[in-house]
Amino acid sequence: MTSDDPRDLEAELIALGDSLDAPDPAGVAAAVRARLERPEPERRRAPRRIRRWQLVAAIVLAVTAATAATPQGRAAVVQILRYAGIELRVGDPAPAPGERQPIPGERVVTLDEARRAAKFPIKLPAELGDPERVTVGDGGRVVSLTWPGGVRLDQYDGRLELVFRKDLGPPWPEETRVGATQGWWISTHHTLTYLPGGGGTPVPLRLAGPTLAWQDGGQGLRLEGVASLTRAVRIARSVR
Repeated sequence: MTSDDPRDLEAELIALGDSLDAPDPAGVAAAVRARLERPEPERRRAPRRIRRWQLVAAIVLAVTAATAATPQGRAAVVQILRYAGIELRVGDPAPAPGERQPIPGERVVTLDEARRAAKFPIKLPAELGDPERVTVGDGGRVVSLTWPGGVRLDQYDGRLELVFRKDLGPPWPEETRVGATQGWWISTHHTLTYLPGGGGTPVPLRLAGPTLAWQDGGQGLRLEGVASLTRAVRIARSVR
């Protein structure tokens, strides 16, 4: 049976404080103490006997709020979304590599060679016409089509494994629609990392521009280098 002795409660709260990682524990403690020591009328006539778990929960929430309100606390909070073979990490963005790195084994090929090497059917956006350059990477795991102006369409099998990771700061990517399927629009520049099959060492590729990511059946696609969401969706819908 738990005790209502204030000394026991104080000991438990001290132990709890030692286990929490707050950016300013002294400041949080002072704020909570001031709240608890206010005169009875200021506490809106709260019951004198407060259940132990309610007080502990209040202090945990106070520490969490204080942590989230500081730059250090916000940097420690990372939200993760996995969709269409991509892991989106929104929080404290990772530094971009100093130089652009290719996907392992990436080589320039013709479109016919890419079709023979790829492990999935290659799709083309009618809105853009024939690509200026075609590459195959990692033994046919990724096919990349590029057009003038830095527009790039990566295609890969997005069903079983993660293929890319994107590290970015706020805001959270915008959900959109590409035909009948869901898509995610990343309007800001972000660090793009390649995740080799079989759990190999991640390869930081470059600082990527605005990107639309979506899935067509079991195939993942990411369209990079189109500044407008409206145009990006129009291009994506023309992919056949």
